[in-house]
Amino acid sequence: MTEPTVFEMSSPGRCGFKFPAPDVPAAPLPQGFVRQSLNLPELSEVDVIRHFTHLSQLNYSIDGGFYPLGSCTMKYNPKVNEETARLPGFAHAHPLQPIETVQGCLALMFELQEWLKEIGGFAGVSLQPSAGAQGELTGVLIIRAYHRSRGDTRRNKMLLPDSAHGTNPATTAMAGFEVIPLPTDARGNVDLQVLLSHCDDTLAGLMLTNPNTLGLFDENLLEVVEAVHKAGGLVYGDGANLNALVGVARPGDLGIDVMHYNLHKTFSTPHGGGGPGSGPVGVAEHLVDFLPGPLVKIVEEATEEMPPLYGLVMPPYTIGRVKSFYGQFGVLVRAYTYINMLGPDGLRKVAEYAVLNANYLLSKLKGKYSLPYDRVCMHEFVLEGKWDDCPEIHALDIAKRLMDYGFHPPTNYFPLIVHEALMIEPTETESKQTLDAFADALLKIAEEARANPQVLKDAPHSTPVRRLDEVKAARDLVLCCWTPGQ
Repeated sequence: MTEPTVFEMSSPGRCGFKFPAPDVPAAPLPQGFVRQSLNLPELSEVDVIRHFTHLSQLNYSIDGGFYPLGSCTMKYNPKVNEETARLPGFAHAHPLQPIETVQGCLALMFELQEWLKEIGGFAGVSLQPSAGAQGELTGVLIIRAYHRSRGDTRRNKMLLPDSAHGTNPATTAMAGFEVIPLPTDARGNVDLQVLLSHCDDTLAGLMLTNPNTLGLFDENLLEVVEAVHKAGGLVYGDGANLNALVGVARPGDLGIDVMHYNLHKTFSTPHGGGGPGSGPVGVAEHLVDFLPGPLVKIVEEATEEMPPLYGLVMPPYTIGRVKSFYGQFGVLVRAYTYINMLGPDGLRKVAEYAVLNANYLLSKLKGKYSLPYDRVCMHEFVLEGKWDDCPEIHALDIAKRLMDYGFHPPTNYFPLIVHEALMIEPTETESKQTLDAFADALLKIAEEARANPQVLKDAPHSTPVRRLDEVKAARDLVLCCWTPGQ
């Protein structure tokens, strides 16, 4: 027989909860399904609460600390967004309800479509895609549909800068295009001469992240866009870094034909742990008819007696649905709240403060860490986590040592074109005091790398779990810390 499990805080007879007396007649339970005893701890309610609260505090969270993850925009998300998303009229709505009963939900979606069109400088927006990567695929499928509608079947090449997000080449391949990589020049821009060499009648388009993953605005953007358009191709804009431009510059005005928005980054929904996400797509006038549907439209104009009636419409040459129903509605509500509360001036400040914070932090670290592209950055920047005079130290060692100073590490080893990359994005929501403390920690680590490199190699020292074999952890999962009988 299995020995009883030992729970150090358990005490026989202690009870944390008592069920009320049943208000219906008791019925016998089926035989064979009920155990006579369960080997579970016996604890008071306060002990249970303290146990799980303590476990929750072992997790790092945006409410508890700074996330400097480059390319991820892990900023503070106002709690009012959560309140509005939980309003009963939104939270309890069902997509199969009659259209007349969800007019408030459709009105919100229609207005959000209009706002995103204005923010991005586009003629049409679909809210359907449920994440940034799905928005990418949607945008490239729209480009494919556009070329096919013109009988232009020779166009099979998609150009991708070597600093692109990893989902870009996957998207290109899934859409049936050939991936053509473009190198980055010495200034951190797309190499214009190499791009021009690929601009022929087989070019379908270019997938461009701007600002790019180095945190740099492409200095030749207008020339790049003009060259692709002159060859008959289209330009897809990866909108993952729109928080550096929002309220300041509109990608549509710069010649971008189609772009996805990351509502869960630029427009504020917590997205740690893999979700939730939302990746609406905006397009120029010549692509509106290819958008995925349905789109929310006013089907009956307002009168003196009645508000407008909203309905769902499929564009004439739509690529079809890319998601069941109508998009990630809870994320749409949060984005609507965020944009509505900030307004045009507030959105502009988002970009201004994101860029200001990044350049302030860069100015404090420059000189102590190698900067591969020495330019004014946008919302993020990339350093090299290595030094010639202590070659045994790597970016991972710096990241692990940061944990001892109470900070979440920045993004490591991306973009791939920077050796030992440390990709840092402070976001617009962090204070000068937080940025100073983070910079001081990195400066101390730079000193430790030379004075006592082993302290970095053995880090972290103060966390509940020390440095893990991350490859083994990913392949050999341990999903619980104990099982009865252990």
